[in-house]
Amino acid sequence: MSDPIRTAVIGYGLAGRVFHAPLISADPAYELAGIVTADPARSAEAAARYPSARILSSVDELLIAADGFDLVVVGAPTPDHAAVATRTLERGLATVVDKPLAVRSVDAAALIELAALGGVPLTVFQNRRWDGDFLTVRKLVEAGAFGDVWRFESRFEWHSTRPRPQWKQETAGVDGGGVAYDLGAHLVDQAVQLFGPVASYYGELDRHRAGAVNDDDSFIALTHTSGVRSHLSMSSMVAQRGFRFRVLGSGAAYTKWGLDPQESQLAGGMSPLDEGFGVEPAEAWGRLGREPDAVPLPTERGGYREFYARLAAALRGSGPLPVDPRDALVAIGIIEDLQAQSTALG
Repeated sequence: MSDPIRTAVIGYGLAGRVFHAPLISADPAYELAGIVTADPARSAEAAARYPSARILSSVDELLIAADGFDLVVVGAPTPDHAAVATRTLERGLATVVDKPLAVRSVDAAALIELAALGGVPLTVFQNRRWDGDFLTVRKLVEAGAFGDVWRFESRFEWHSTRPRPQWKQETAGVDGGGVAYDLGAHLVDQAVQLFGPVASYYGELDRHRAGAVNDDDSFIALTHTSGVRSHLSMSSMVAQRGFRFRVLGSGAAYTKWGLDPQESQLAGGMSPLDEGFGVEPAEAWGRLGREPDAVPLPTERGGYREFYARLAAALRGSGPLPVDPRDALVAIGIIEDLQAQSTALG
């Protein structure tokens, strides 16, 4: 496959509009050949921004024209991931599914088996493996900068005043709504990438919005077989944000505030090719060491472009997929179980 990889993005909400379409269109290995959205306003916006892309109104329309595409990116609402990806894989289209791969473990496992049986590439957009602050923590862990790591604390939280999409308001937690599936799929994945398999876990999935049908303020604690404990917080209801990362070890600690800039840069229209893309200013750097001698540490440059660069190499037979879809089973299994427990408790 030496020609550009003809790619269709399904969904033009946050995932499709902010992440996938800009990253794909900026990579010369790809051609953004199609965008699927049934929303007239989003269709018009997509057509204006990507005039060479074919705007399609449904997955049915996409599959009828499937011979014109090599790759499909599923950026549809979370509850639809498994059903849509099943159809694209059955059609023989290489498929990227935005996290989480599916709401239920059995559906995620079925997608993985379907892809394997058909010899069709399947991967999951775990883009926050390429957050600059996460890359910094990973580099420090691998270098042994903390000594023995005792506890890893990771937060993704804010106070959201934006209207939520209808599906996010109305989908029960057990069916894929809520911050555990939305953000926990990232945070659990990051923790496992750093510290390995999970031996046990515990969670608190809370609802604070009036009439909420899914969690908006949640906490998940993991005990890794390595002995490290990960404390993961995710919320859209905090009046003040906490730190993004804190790693505590026998020899040193690292504390980092603020979110990786790549999402806000993409949402603001910055090209992924811009020299400032993924770069954090010095005032946002975390601090490494022991008090009172902890020092600022430059944040690694964020690399969301790396996901699609690795995917292009894999599709052309020169490397592994950027994310093994089997990795997604860990977070899905934990969140699915915690959602079931939360529902049982009322």
